[in-house]
Amino acid sequence: MSRQQATLGFRHCWVAKLPANDCVLSSQSREANQIFPLYFYPDSDRGIRQDKVWPRGKDGRAPNLDPKFVRDLEERLSLSFVSDGEGDLKKTFGPEDVFDYIYAVLHAPTYRTRYAEFLKRDFPRVPLTSKAELFRRLCGLGAKLVGLHLLESPLVAEHNLKTGFPEPSDDTVAKGHPKYVEPGMRAPETGEKLTTGRIYINQDQYFDGVEPEVWGFFVGGYQVCEKWLNDRRGRKLSWNDIVHYKKIVAALGETIRLMQEIDSAIGAWPME
Repeated sequence: MSRQQATLGFRHCWVAKLPANDCVLSSQSREANQIFPLYFYPDSDRGIRQDKVWPRGKDGRAPNLDPKFVRDLEERLSLSFVSDGEGDLKKTFGPEDVFDYIYAVLHAPTYRTRYAEFLKRDFPRVPLTSKAELFRRLCGLGAKLVGLHLLESPLVAEHNLKTGFPEPSDDTVAKGHPKYVEPGMRAPETGEKLTTGRIYINQDQYFDGVEPEVWGFFVGGYQVCEKWLNDRRGRKLSWNDIVHYKKIVAALGETIRLMQEIDSAIGAWPME
Protein backbone atom coordinates (compact mmCIF):
# COMPACT_ATOMS: atom_id res chain seq x y z
CA MET A 1 0.00 0.00 0.00
CA SER A 2 1.10 3.57 -0.53
CA ARG A 3 -0.35 6.98 0.11
CA GLN A 4 -1.86 8.33 -3.05
CA GLN A 5 -0.87 11.51 -4.85
CA ALA A 6 -3.46 14.27 -4.74
CA THR A 7 -3.91 14.01 -8.51
CA LEU A 8 -4.78 10.30 -8.41
CA GLY A 9 -7.83 8.50 -7.14
CA PHE A 10 -7.25 5.84 -4.49
CA ARG A 11 -6.15 2.56 -6.07
CA HIS A 12 -3.02 2.05 -4.03
CA CYS A 13 -3.42 -1.31 -2.36
CA TRP A 14 -2.34 -4.75 -3.56
CA VAL A 15 -1.58 -8.18 -2.19
CA ALA A 16 1.73 -10.02 -2.38
CA LYS A 17 3.23 -13.17 -0.91
CA LEU A 18 6.77 -11.80 -0.94
CA PRO A 19 8.30 -8.41 -0.07
CA ALA A 20 7.56 -5.96 -2.88
CA ASN A 21 9.80 -3.56 -4.75
CA ASP A 22 9.68 -0.05 -3.29
CA CYS A 23 7.80 1.52 -6.22
CA VAL A 24 5.70 -1.45 -7.32
CA LEU A 25 2.51 0.62 -6.96
CA SER A 26 3.77 3.95 -8.24
CA SER A 27 6.94 5.70 -9.33
CA GLN A 28 5.68 9.15 -8.39
CA SER A 29 7.39 11.02 -5.57
CA ARG A 30 6.44 10.30 -1.96
CA GLU A 31 4.68 7.07 -2.86
CA ALA A 32 7.04 4.47 -1.43
CA ASN A 33 5.28 1.21 -0.58
CA GLN A 34 4.29 0.39 2.96
CA ILE A 35 4.06 -3.35 3.61
CA PHE A 36 1.61 -4.61 6.22
CA PRO A 37 2.29 -8.32 6.87
CA LEU A 38 -0.65 -10.36 8.04
CA TYR A 39 1.54 -12.44 10.37
CA PHE A 40 4.72 -11.94 12.35
CA TYR A 41 7.10 -14.84 12.83
CA PRO A 42 9.31 -15.67 15.83
CA ASP A 43 12.53 -14.48 14.15
CA SER A 44 11.34 -10.84 14.31
CA ASP A 45 11.29 -8.73 17.48
CA ARG A 46 7.71 -7.72 16.76
CA GLY A 47 6.79 -11.34 16.32
CA ILE A 48 8.11 -12.13 19.79
CA ARG A 49 6.00 -9.35 21.27
CA GLN A 50 2.90 -10.38 19.33
CA ASP A 51 2.98 -13.96 20.57
CA LYS A 52 2.40 -12.63 24.08
CA VAL A 53 -0.99 -11.42 22.83
CA TRP A 54 -1.98 -14.28 20.51
CA PRO A 55 -1.25 -18.02 20.69
CA ARG A 56 1.34 -19.06 18.16
CA GLY A 57 -0.01 -20.64 15.01
CA LYS A 58 1.56 -22.32 11.97
CA ASP A 59 5.37 -22.01 12.00
CA GLY A 60 5.12 -20.10 15.27
CA ARG A 61 3.44 -17.11 13.67
CA ALA A 62 1.13 -14.58 15.33
CA PRO A 63 -1.35 -12.23 13.63
CA ASN A 64 -0.34 -8.62 13.03
CA LEU A 65 -3.67 -7.25 14.24
CA ASP A 66 -4.49 -4.79 17.00
CA PRO A 67 -6.33 -6.62 19.82
CA LYS A 68 -8.69 -3.64 20.22
CA PHE A 69 -9.64 -3.87 16.54
CA VAL A 70 -10.27 -7.60 16.89
CA ARG A 71 -12.38 -7.16 20.02
CA ASP A 72 -14.47 -4.53 18.25
CA LEU A 73 -15.14 -6.96 15.40
CA GLU A 74 -16.01 -9.77 17.85
CA GLU A 75 -18.53 -7.56 19.62
CA ARG A 76 -20.10 -6.25 16.42
CA LEU A 77 -20.38 -9.64 14.73
CA SER A 78 -21.01 -11.88 17.76
CA LEU A 79 -18.25 -14.15 16.43
CA SER A 80 -15.12 -15.40 18.17
CA PHE A 81 -11.63 -14.76 16.83
CA VAL A 82 -9.24 -17.63 16.12
CA SER A 83 -5.67 -16.38 15.87
CA ASP A 84 -4.45 -18.40 12.88
CA GLY A 85 -5.83 -19.03 9.40
CA GLU A 86 -9.56 -18.79 8.75
CA GLY A 87 -12.64 -19.27 10.89
CA ASP A 88 -15.83 -21.01 9.86
CA LEU A 89 -17.59 -17.60 9.61
CA LYS A 90 -20.53 -19.07 11.50
CA LYS A 91 -19.09 -18.94 14.99
CA THR A 92 -15.50 -17.87 14.34
CA PHE A 93 -13.35 -15.70 12.11
CA GLY A 94 -9.58 -15.60 11.67
CA PRO A 95 -6.80 -13.26 10.50
CA GLU A 96 -7.20 -14.30 6.88
CA ASP A 97 -10.91 -13.51 7.00
CA VAL A 98 -10.07 -10.05 8.36
CA PHE A 99 -7.57 -9.56 5.54
CA ASP A 100 -10.10 -10.61 2.89
CA TYR A 101 -12.75 -8.30 4.38
CA ILE A 102 -10.39 -5.31 4.38
CA TYR A 103 -9.20 -6.08 0.85
CA ALA A 104 -12.79 -6.14 -0.40
CA VAL A 105 -13.71 -2.85 1.28
CA LEU A 106 -10.63 -1.07 -0.08
CA HIS A 107 -11.65 -2.16 -3.60
CA ALA A 108 -15.23 -0.87 -3.30
CA PRO A 109 -15.62 1.93 -5.89
CA THR A 110 -17.98 3.91 -3.63
CA TYR A 111 -15.52 3.70 -0.73
CA ARG A 112 -12.80 5.12 -2.97
CA THR A 113 -14.92 8.02 -4.16
CA ARG A 114 -16.80 8.75 -0.92
CA TYR A 115 -13.62 9.07 1.12
CA ALA A 116 -11.42 10.46 -1.66
CA GLU A 117 -10.42 13.63 0.23
CA PHE A 118 -9.41 11.67 3.34
CA LEU A 119 -7.49 9.15 1.24
CA LYS A 120 -5.41 11.97 -0.23
CA ARG A 121 -4.01 12.78 3.20
CA ASP A 122 -3.62 9.52 5.06
CA PHE A 123 -3.75 5.76 4.93
CA PRO A 124 -7.25 4.33 4.56
CA ARG A 125 -9.47 3.77 7.57
CA VAL A 126 -11.47 0.55 7.54
CA PRO A 127 -15.21 0.85 8.20
CA LEU A 128 -16.64 -2.08 10.15
CA THR A 129 -20.00 -3.74 9.76
CA SER A 130 -22.22 -5.16 12.48
CA LYS A 131 -23.93 -7.47 9.98
CA ALA A 132 -22.43 -10.95 10.10
CA GLU A 133 -23.93 -11.87 6.73
CA LEU A 134 -22.34 -8.83 5.06
CA PHE A 135 -19.02 -9.64 6.72
CA ARG A 136 -19.19 -13.19 5.34
CA ARG A 137 -20.09 -11.91 1.89
CA LEU A 138 -17.21 -9.44 1.81
CA CYS A 139 -14.78 -12.06 3.11
CA GLY A 140 -15.73 -14.27 0.18
CA LEU A 141 -15.44 -11.49 -2.39
CA GLY A 142 -12.13 -10.33 -0.93
CA ALA A 143 -10.78 -13.88 -1.08
CA LYS A 144 -11.70 -14.04 -4.77
CA LEU A 145 -9.83 -10.78 -5.39
CA VAL A 146 -6.77 -12.10 -3.55
CA GLY A 147 -6.78 -15.25 -5.68
CA LEU A 148 -7.01 -13.18 -8.85
CA HIS A 149 -4.29 -10.73 -7.88
CA LEU A 150 -1.90 -13.53 -6.95
CA LEU A 151 -2.85 -15.22 -10.26
CA GLU A 152 -3.88 -18.32 -8.32
CA SER A 153 -7.61 -18.27 -9.10
CA PRO A 154 -9.08 -21.03 -11.29
CA LEU A 155 -10.44 -18.19 -13.42
CA VAL A 156 -6.92 -17.48 -14.66
CA ALA A 157 -5.98 -21.12 -15.26
CA GLU A 158 -4.59 -21.50 -18.77
CA HIS A 159 -7.53 -23.54 -20.05
CA ASN A 160 -9.95 -20.77 -18.98
CA LEU A 161 -8.20 -17.91 -20.76
CA LYS A 162 -10.18 -16.24 -23.53
CA THR A 163 -7.72 -13.60 -24.75
CA GLY A 164 -6.20 -14.60 -28.08
CA PHE A 165 -2.73 -14.11 -29.56
CA PRO A 166 -3.49 -15.44 -33.03
CA GLU A 167 -0.84 -14.12 -35.40
CA PRO A 168 2.58 -15.79 -35.79
CA SER A 169 5.67 -13.60 -36.05
CA ASP A 170 8.77 -12.87 -33.95
CA ASP A 171 6.79 -12.12 -30.71
CA THR A 172 8.85 -8.99 -30.02
CA VAL A 173 7.42 -5.89 -28.37
CA ALA A 174 8.41 -3.29 -30.96
CA LYS A 175 9.42 0.33 -30.57
CA GLY A 176 6.36 2.55 -30.27
CA HIS A 177 4.28 -0.30 -28.84
CA PRO A 178 2.06 -1.42 -27.20
CA LYS A 179 -0.81 0.24 -28.99
CA TYR A 180 -4.45 -0.28 -28.12
CA VAL A 181 -7.18 -0.27 -30.79
CA GLU A 182 -10.69 0.02 -29.37
CA PRO A 183 -13.74 -1.96 -30.51
CA GLY A 184 -15.36 -0.20 -33.48
CA MET A 185 -12.04 1.12 -34.75
CA ARG A 186 -10.28 -0.34 -37.79
CA ALA A 187 -7.40 -2.78 -37.58
CA PRO A 188 -4.24 -1.03 -38.80
CA GLU A 189 -3.01 -3.99 -40.84
CA THR A 190 -6.27 -4.95 -42.60
CA GLY A 191 -8.69 -2.04 -42.17
CA GLU A 192 -11.37 -4.36 -40.78
CA LYS A 193 -13.74 -2.94 -38.19
CA LEU A 194 -13.02 -4.54 -34.84
CA THR A 195 -15.67 -6.05 -32.61
CA THR A 196 -13.29 -6.42 -29.65
CA GLY A 197 -10.28 -4.44 -28.50
CA ARG A 198 -6.73 -5.39 -29.50
CA ILE A 199 -3.36 -4.68 -27.92
CA TYR A 200 -0.69 -4.61 -30.61
CA ILE A 201 2.85 -5.50 -29.57
CA ASN A 202 4.22 -4.89 -33.07
CA GLN A 203 2.86 -4.18 -36.54
CA ASP A 204 1.53 -7.73 -37.01
CA GLN A 205 0.83 -9.29 -33.62
CA TYR A 206 -1.77 -8.49 -31.00
CA PHE A 207 -3.70 -9.74 -28.01
CA ASP A 208 -7.40 -9.68 -28.85
CA GLY A 209 -10.60 -9.67 -26.81
CA VAL A 210 -9.37 -6.91 -24.46
CA GLU A 211 -12.09 -4.52 -23.32
CA PRO A 212 -11.28 -0.79 -22.98
CA GLU A 213 -11.90 -0.92 -19.22
CA VAL A 214 -9.28 -3.64 -18.86
CA TRP A 215 -6.73 -1.80 -21.00
CA GLY A 216 -7.32 1.38 -18.97
CA PHE A 217 -7.27 -0.25 -15.51
CA PHE A 218 -4.81 1.31 -13.06
CA VAL A 219 -3.22 -0.11 -9.93
CA GLY A 220 -1.57 2.73 -8.05
CA GLY A 221 0.11 4.98 -10.62
CA TYR A 222 0.46 2.30 -13.29
CA GLN A 223 -1.81 1.35 -16.17
CA VAL A 224 -1.22 -2.37 -15.79
CA CYS A 225 -1.66 -3.74 -19.32
CA GLU A 226 0.42 -0.95 -20.84
CA LYS A 227 3.21 -0.95 -18.27
CA TRP A 228 3.81 -4.70 -18.38
CA LEU A 229 4.49 -4.54 -22.11
CA ASN A 230 6.36 -1.22 -21.89
CA ASP A 231 8.80 -2.88 -19.49
CA ARG A 232 9.45 -5.57 -22.14
CA ARG A 233 9.84 -3.30 -25.16
CA GLY A 234 12.55 -4.62 -27.46
CA ARG A 235 12.26 -8.12 -25.97
CA LYS A 236 10.93 -11.29 -27.51
CA LEU A 237 8.05 -12.66 -25.46
CA SER A 238 8.34 -16.31 -24.47
CA TRP A 239 5.34 -18.63 -24.48
CA ASN A 240 5.19 -18.27 -20.69
CA ASP A 241 5.20 -14.48 -21.06
CA ILE A 242 2.27 -14.64 -23.47
CA VAL A 243 0.26 -16.90 -21.17
CA HIS A 244 1.13 -14.72 -18.17
CA TYR A 245 -0.13 -11.62 -19.98
CA LYS A 246 -3.37 -13.36 -20.86
CA LYS A 247 -3.77 -14.16 -17.16
CA ILE A 248 -3.29 -10.49 -16.29
CA VAL A 249 -6.01 -9.50 -18.76
CA ALA A 250 -8.38 -12.12 -17.32
CA ALA A 251 -7.62 -11.12 -13.72
CA LEU A 252 -8.26 -7.43 -14.40
CA GLY A 253 -11.53 -8.13 -16.20
CA GLU A 254 -12.80 -10.19 -13.28
CA THR A 255 -11.49 -7.60 -10.80
CA ILE A 256 -13.63 -4.91 -12.45
CA ARG A 257 -16.69 -7.16 -12.17
CA LEU A 258 -15.99 -8.05 -8.53
CA MET A 259 -15.50 -4.41 -7.56
CA GLN A 260 -19.03 -3.71 -8.73
CA GLU A 261 -20.29 -6.76 -6.86
CA ILE A 262 -18.62 -5.52 -3.67
CA ASP A 263 -20.34 -2.15 -4.06
CA SER A 264 -23.69 -3.85 -4.55
CA ALA A 265 -23.17 -6.08 -1.51
CA ILE A 266 -22.38 -3.11 0.75
CA GLY A 267 -25.27 -1.03 -0.56
CA ALA A 268 -25.78 2.20 1.34
CA TRP A 269 -22.93 4.14 2.92
CA PRO A 270 -21.87 4.60 5.63
CA MET A 271 -21.72 0.89 6.32
CA GLU A 272 -23.88 -0.56 9.06
